Amino acid sequence: MKKTSLKVSALALLAFAASCGQPGSNGQLIGDQTRMNYKAPLPLGMVYVPSGTFKMGASDEDIRGRNDATVHTVQMVGFYMDATEISNQEYRQFTNYVKDSIANTILGNFKDMPDGTQRLDMSKHINWKDPELQDQLAAMFLPAEQSGWGRKQVDASKLIYHYGLFDYAMSVQHPMESQLKYSYHFDVPAYPDTTVWIRQFNYAYNEPIAMQYFWFQGFNKYPVVGVNWKQCNAFCDWRTNMWRSDREKQRLYTEGQFRLPSEQEWEYAARGGRNESPYPWGGPYIINKKGCYLANFKPQRGNYSADGGLYTVPVTWYAANDYGLKNMSGNVSEWTASAYYGGSYNQMADINPYVKYDVQPNDPIWMRRKVVRGGSWRDVAYYLQVSTRDYEFADTSKAYIGFRCVYTEVNPALTNRRTARQ
Repeated sequence: MKKTSLKVSALALLAFAASCGQPGSNGQLIGDQTRMNYKAPLPLGMVYVPSGTFKMGASDEDIRGRNDATVHTVQMVGFYMDATEISNQEYRQFTNYVKDSIANTILGNFKDMPDGTQRLDMSKHINWKDPELQDQLAAMFLPAEQSGWGRKQVDASKLIYHYGLFDYAMSVQHPMESQLKYSYHFDVPAYPDTTVWIRQFNYAYNEPIAMQYFWFQGFNKYPVVGVNWKQCNAFCDWRTNMWRSDREKQRLYTEGQFRLPSEQEWEYAARGGRNESPYPWGGPYIINKKGCYLANFKPQRGNYSADGGLYTVPVTWYAANDYGLKNMSGNVSEWTASAYYGGSYNQMADINPYVKYDVQPNDPIWMRRKVVRGGSWRDVAYYLQVSTRDYEFADTSKAYIGFRCVYTEVNPALTNRRTARQ
């Protein structure tokens, strides 16, 4: 009986090893081997800003900002940031997608999915010059007599981008409430406000830039302007979905999202590792040894052209900072995700601080004011300083405000610096 008992125990032990062990483990703890290997992606056109610590806030000489932006130490985890401001050409990819997706919806171009659902088929080419197709899409066009140009054209006001977001942080803080309460949906006009140049230059002959800036190929590499804060968030959502869709086709993991940088991320990236310097290139001067200006702004009491640009210039102009980021000061100011209020520096986390970014109708007025950073072609040198804060309301658009995106990968705190430039 004892021998039989020993044999049964030995068989049970072998069965346990077969069920709980894995091929090649030799009975050792080697971790789950059933998943695919993961390799972090390198987003095209972005540079990596490594994890680190910096002193955020205004310099002692900044009388205006020292109470609004008190100096304190902030720890930041690494992230990717666009090496340049989003250009007209890049933003047109977004508006073209919105235009084509609406057209495909009207035409009923859907494809059946394996799970029984239907998805919009964006592979269908839309020939916008086809008269027959224009008739089918009549709801998207302005008649020639109403367009102002004497020809039929797509009605830009019809290009609406719909997206939703879920406030995960608020749902965790209020677990007993309905999760639907923290799901938000937005309908955002995708096309930029091209009339901003008219408003910027009242009583001036500005026809070439006012009528051609966004769509003409000569302005492809210029920063997109006339986009409000909500439109920038819509662009980020579209860019995220486009990124995830491509990775899913390649059977790759998807993670993270494109978004506007927080105010703290923007300043950390703009400093380029120069912890207490006033400008991305260091300082204290705004002219190099050859007498050339280092950014596009308003020098010499209003001599706009002295720095090489009368208004905006291509996003690739001027030297990059030590992280590889161009035009962090000057050219156009940039939207951030953060809300603006005077005491915000005293009420934020020390590690990777962030402020709720979505705007709801009943939010207080300060939540609708969004921080813009970096100064622009129309600003004096004070606004070029990396610590200078300013704001605009989220639903406003200007001829001097653009944006760039950031992307945080799975474990940025442990990632070595890498670059993925165009």
